[in-house]
Amino acid sequence: MTTDTTVLDGLDFPTPALAVADDVADLLFREARTVAEFLPGEVTDEQLAAVYDLVKWGPTAMNTVPLRLLVVRSPEARERLAALMNEGNRERVLAAPVTLVVAADTGFHEHLPTLAPHAAAFKDVLEGQPETREQMARTSALIQAGYLIVALRAAGLGAGPMAGLDFPGVDAEFFPDNGWKSLFVINVGTIEGTGTHRARAERLSFSQVSKTV
Repeated sequence: MTTDTTVLDGLDFPTPALAVADDVADLLFREARTVAEFLPGEVTDEQLAAVYDLVKWGPTAMNTVPLRLLVVRSPEARERLAALMNEGNRERVLAAPVTLVVAADTGFHEHLPTLAPHAAAFKDVLEGQPETREQMARTSALIQAGYLIVALRAAGLGAGPMAGLDFPGVDAEFFPDNGWKSLFVINVGTIEGTGTHRARAERLSFSQVSKTV
C-alpha cells in the first residue's frame, strides 16, 4: 500500500495515501493498458452483468444512470458495426471477443420516479426539454463510462476503448427507435500478454495538472 509519513511528537508514522493495496491499484490503474490484443476465449453475459453491477453504483446527476450498452457479439452484428468504424478500427472490432457500444439514453427521465423519487417531478419537466436531456445524458453516461473501464479491469478483463466511428450511422443502424446516442466503443476480452506492443508512455504529474487556490 502506498504510504506517506506523518510526523507526530518527533516520531514517524506511515499514513496510507490510498485505501486499497498496491496490487489492486496496479490492476485497476498503474499496470492496466488500453488493450488491442485478446485471447480467443468468450466474454460471458454473466461477466458483463457483474461488471455493470459495480458501475451502476457510481454517482451520476440526480441518480439518472443514463449509460446504456449494446453488446455486439454475433458475427452478423460485428460486421454491421465494423462497417461503421474508421478503417483503422474495423479489424479490431472483428477480432475482439465482444465489443460494447457505449451509449447515453436521452429518455433517462422516464425512470426518474424509480431512480430519484425525491426528484420525480422532473420527469414531466424534462419531457419537453430534449436538448437538456441529451446534454445531461451525455455528461453522466461519460462519467459512468469511466467507471465501466475500471470495472472491466476489476473483473480481470481488458478494455480497448475507441472513438473512431460514424456516430450518426451507428445510431441509425442500432438505435433507430430508442433515443440512445453512441459515445464510443470498447473491445473487451481476456488480455493476451500486456495487450499491446507499445511501451508505456509517460503521464503528467499532479503538480502539472492541478492548481490550489
